[in-house]
Amino acid sequence: MKKITKIMLGCATAGAFAPLAHAQSQVTIYGILDEGIMYQSNTGGATGGKKVFLDSTGGINGSRWGLTGSEDLGAGLKAIFTLESGINLNSGAAAQGGTLFGRQIFVGMKSDKYGSLTFGRQYDMMFYFGQPLTSAGSQAGSAPFLHPGDLDNTGNTIRINNAVRYMSANYAGLTFGGEYSVGGVAGNTTANSGYSLGFSYVRGPVLFGAAFEYFKNPTSATAGSGLFTDNANGATTLSQSLNKGYASAAAYQTAIVGGGYTIGPVTLTTSYSNTQYANLGTTFVDKTARFDNIDFAAKYLYNPYLAFSVAYDYLKGHQVTMVNGNAVGNQHYNQVSLMADYLLSKRTDVYLEGAWQRASGTSSTGAAAVADIANLGASSNNHQFLLRAALRHRF
Repeated sequence: MKKITKIMLGCATAGAFAPLAHAQSQVTIYGILDEGIMYQSNTGGATGGKKVFLDSTGGINGSRWGLTGSEDLGAGLKAIFTLESGINLNSGAAAQGGTLFGRQIFVGMKSDKYGSLTFGRQYDMMFYFGQPLTSAGSQAGSAPFLHPGDLDNTGNTIRINNAVRYMSANYAGLTFGGEYSVGGVAGNTTANSGYSLGFSYVRGPVLFGAAFEYFKNPTSATAGSGLFTDNANGATTLSQSLNKGYASAAAYQTAIVGGGYTIGPVTLTTSYSNTQYANLGTTFVDKTARFDNIDFAAKYLYNPYLAFSVAYDYLKGHQVTMVNGNAVGNQHYNQVSLMADYLLSKRTDVYLEGAWQRASGTSSTGAAAVADIANLGASSNNHQFLLRAALRHRF
């Protein structure tokens, strides 16, 4: 009897580990620590004042750690997953509003021939196909290189919850993708839902791409749902005077198109994006607030270790009329950004970057427009300077 029990136990144990023996699996832990000291020339709203602080979330790569893995299922098919958490080095808290895996977390399948299908909290198509066309994405700049307010989400301020995403394989330089976010509202299958689409084409030194995103009911009263309120703390990205007045919008859309060209050690990029907050409600005569953003950037690789970047950005907000006759939103933002990045090794670098921004016109709240680089804090007047000196290490 004892002998039979031992045989049965051995068979059960072997069966439990059989999948590990026959399938090739790989799990990788990775991370980036990007810590910088920041200086703002004018912040604190009406009280004004300079500000110096440490920051680990607004760098070239926001600090993070993650796990990614795959299992080879044969015939060019793999099961894949990624869990990635943002880190606030200075407090030890999770970034992205305290969301545990706030950067991304998904599981899915990937085919060498047909692409991937994944499910979870994910980046949108503005990240994959829009950001590489912008000054922040193409020039490896961080907060000082973001479009004012990051209205088009090319700076990854927002992630997409409850998302089903398809990404194609690379077909002779052409890649494309689409994503749909399930709203999850009982009795209304479209509330809080949205989608994004995009593509890019790379051939030799030429890059071209475009992306589009649309969301219904982007602001939700439930923390962690909706587009603008996607983080666990429920904070909305419509929090600054640039777009705060449009929190009543029942729909949001943004689109971007751009391109780049590399000439020896120089990379040039330009992009144009249009962002709209629609169905603003009964307090507005004009139901849609529109923004146009255009940027130009250049990166010079002086040698394999040292690179310099420069960018110019212009954002135009179009006037919106309210039922009381007041006109708001006629605002203009000009921003210039500079950066130097030096590699100490393959995994460690130091960089220095800065931006100067000037605002004019009337903000979305009806007050005079004020400068606010990367949503780090509104200036008490129409101009602001931001400087960042940082150390970045990858593992």
